[in-house]
Amino acid sequence: MTDSGSQPSDGTARWSRLTDKQRACLDLLLERQTSKQIARRLDISKQAVDLRITTARNILGAANRDEAAIIYARLRQTYDRISCDPIIVSPNPGLVPSRVPDGSLPEAMHESASPTEGPRVSNPPFGDFWRPDHTRIRRVWLMATMLVALALLILTGLAIAQALTRLISG
Repeated sequence: MTDSGSQPSDGTARWSRLTDKQRACLDLLLERQTSKQIARRLDISKQAVDLRITTARNILGAANRDEAAIIYARLRQTYDRISCDPIIVSPNPGLVPSRVPDGSLPEAMHESASPTEGPRVSNPPFGDFWRPDHTRIRRVWLMATMLVALALLILTGLAIAQALTRLISG
């Protein structure tokens, strides 16, 4: 190898000389795949895989497949970085409707506002019934009301079942 000052440019030259097809074979070589397994995964012949790996070995200056994989792994860590993944980049922030303390929308947030503000959030089916900021007493009343409604539903079901049983038995 040469001195460390010229090595990065040598690595850049090596990396840029590798084709995408050679890199695909080397990626699978890093996974300890055989030529036959690589050929199956890439849907090419075994001879094509061997040719690509041999050419990549010559470009990388490696003596064998294992050394080529080691050199390629080091180069890939340095040169195969994604500078910006578009999935992670957040979209431009827009105005989000929010409620003011009295429960109404601010003047700028009414339906007459421009349609470029973003998607509107629809109201839930029961309005403010499931709000998380209810007081403790209101939560108790809500739970008691739901329990009474459930009990009435069960009793109604039992009454219907009893009436059907009497009707069927004669």
